[in-house]
Amino acid sequence: MDNDPEFPAEEPANLKFLRRLVTTLTATMIVGLVVMITLVVIRLNASTPDLALPAYIELPDGTRATAFTQAPNWYAVVTADDRILIFNRDSGELTQQISVNSRP
Repeated sequence: MDNDPEFPAEEPANLKFLRRLVTTLTATMIVGLVVMITLVVIRLNASTPDLALPAYIELPDGTRATAFTQAPNWYAVVTADDRILIFNRDSGELTQQISVNSRP
């Protein structure tokens, strides 16, 4: 018989190719996953710029602040009467007013 357990039959060429292909793809996926995890960790550990809060904000008379947000060059205050007031960070002056139409 040709099925001698001491001498296994040689694998077909396409089976060898398939085994190498699966091994290569597995290694590529592992390396890609490690790279993605490393990039996420680096991105999460990156320091964010510290934006100091303004010492005071002078709002127009009769307005009440409900929210505040800031950027490097400006800060904004959302008022109770549905307006967004945008102030210059350096001078503190009001540069823009945006009316917001709230839903009923």
